[in-house]
Amino acid sequence: MKILGLTGGIGSGKSTVSRLLNVMGIPVYVADTESKRITELSPDIRAKLTERFGAELYAAGKLNKALLASLIFENETNRIYVNSVIHPAVMSDFERWKTQQIPAPVVVIETAILFEANLSGSVDISVTVAAPEELRIRRVELREEWSRQSIIARIRSQFPEEEKIRRSDYVIYNDDKQALIPQVEKILSYISPAIR
Repeated sequence: MKILGLTGGIGSGKSTVSRLLNVMGIPVYVADTESKRITELSPDIRAKLTERFGAELYAAGKLNKALLASLIFENETNRIYVNSVIHPAVMSDFERWKTQQIPAPVVVIETAILFEANLSGSVDISVTVAAPEELRIRRVELREEWSRQSIIARIRSQFPEEEKIRRSDYVIYNDDKQALIPQVEKILSYISPAIR
């Protein structure tokens, strides 16, 4: 079984590529979704985060996602701490999930921070979904009620796209000019001809 790490900055369209892979029959673990679930449910994570940030982080027993986002996007030290608490639990959950996907020849972990969190060593192939920054900003503006400044701040809080591309084995260009399906199929044919 090969593990494909799929990454890309906010608004790049990595979720679109994940859905395509899923439609093609490839199991996809969406780390962002699963980390929210785990952070919500894990007593250990809750204890560590509230000890550092206060009980209001879990007001009424529910994780205040907006508060957590503001704490980590505005403060590198907080981000490193939160990642150190959450990522081991997510990777453990991914390992459990992966064993349930046997005999799939390829599984995908979609994560915005494949390189930032040093997760690339846990995958066999890394793929970055890339798109021009202005297009990324426009996409996020359409789906979120965030200010342009807030979107740009989030983009700047991640590795630059050029750095993700440099570290990746493959790149998928989601620039509204190049078709996605042929790019995805080409990568799949390189990494596991048996599934095409």
